Amino acid sequence: MYQLQLLLNIPELFTSQSKIDFYSSMFENLDLSSIPEFPSSSPGRKGYSHHALFRAFIVMKAERFGTISDLLDYLRNNLIIAHLCGFDISKPLPSYWTFRRFINDFSHDYLTSIFQNQVNILKNMGIISGEFISMDSTPIKANTKLNNPKSFSKNKFSKDNQPKSDKDCKLGVYSASNDSSNKRYKFYWGYKNHIIVDAISGLPIAETTTPADAPDFEAALSLLEKTNKWFNLKYVNFIADKGYDVKKLYNYVRNILHGHCFIPLNKRNSKNPPLTDDGYMVCEAGIKMLKDGKQYFDGFIKQNLFASSVIL
Repeated sequence: MYQLQLLLNIPELFTSQSKIDFYSSMFENLDLSSIPEFPSSSPGRKGYSHHALFRAFIVMKAERFGTISDLLDYLRNNLIIAHLCGFDISKPLPSYWTFRRFINDFSHDYLTSIFQNQVNILKNMGIISGEFISMDSTPIKANTKLNNPKSFSKNKFSKDNQPKSDKDCKLGVYSASNDSSNKRYKFYWGYKNHIIVDAISGLPIAETTTPADAPDFEAALSLLEKTNKWFNLKYVNFIADKGYDVKKLYNYVRNILHGHCFIPLNKRNSKNPPLTDDGYMVCEAGIKMLKDGKQYFDGFIKQNLFASSVIL
């Protein structure tokens, strides 16, 4: 008992004060009310707190540990962090298999509700407003040898060559270069993570994961609809790249959310119009088109053009 009191009273002997302050502040503002702390149907011993196990996995991500074994070593050598997670450090910490069972059985619905709770807390604090939001997707590669650059499997990126190790992943493509004049694309097997971000604070509001072949605009429509039910996206300004330039998305933001879209035009393999030496468009009749101001509509801006008297 004396050792426990010493540990709690002099934590700097074992763990830096900055670490203690970091996790104390994080866990103090973490709402885990949507997770049952102990399984109600479990007879006999209550077992370990699910809240403590969940906080421990946050430590694992924050410390960038790749394995549960690394997490356990860290908690055993930094018992004050284990105490902050919610474990009784006068008793043995959970085993590797306890952590493994917890994470394998943990429902994604719990994670979603925790995420939404934290977003609403930030919204109530005025840190997230949702007035301007942006959306994009990022590739998630499946754990398959076909994604290995050193793999020389025949037709490894053929739709008919489904990886045996992951029956749910799909074939996708992503840009491997930010150079707009020389775009390079790469194929991969896996998924896409779609994220809605508060454009002012840069903090995420909602996310979803789809197979890699799912169009971005379809994921956007579904995620916007779900998010609007608990966050209220009315009058939002939606910012996205040209992959989201689809009429259905414009109509949803304009007619349902009463907001505005800011999305670049996707020409979708249309031919580039010819230009004059000074950069003006030339119409099909060969006439130079001059700009004549802009018209502002509810949800989009129209650039007006008129034909000059000069026939090229």
